[in-house]
Amino acid sequence: MALFPVISNFQHDFVLLLLPVDTENTMDEVAAAAAHHSVGTRVAPQPDKIVRVRRQGADAFFPRDARLGETDVRPMETLEFIFCDA
Repeated sequence: MALFPVISNFQHDFVLLLLPVDTENTMDEVAAAAAHHSVGTRVAPQPDKIVRVRRQGADAFFPRDARLGETDVRPMETLEFIFCDA
């Protein structure tokens, strides 16, 4: 377990946020942490959707159960958090 900073670029949010997460967090947990800071504040909730994570500019999402420490994401890298159908 290690604290790991990433930049959150949440869909429909106009603010980029520094997001402290843990290397043991799954991508679903990272998405939940990002949503905690954006959804309901500057982003309207979409309860019928799930939030997926991808590297900024990438087409493919990370697997939802992938642990952050198992990916090649680097500290302070920008991740996009996108609402998707469940």
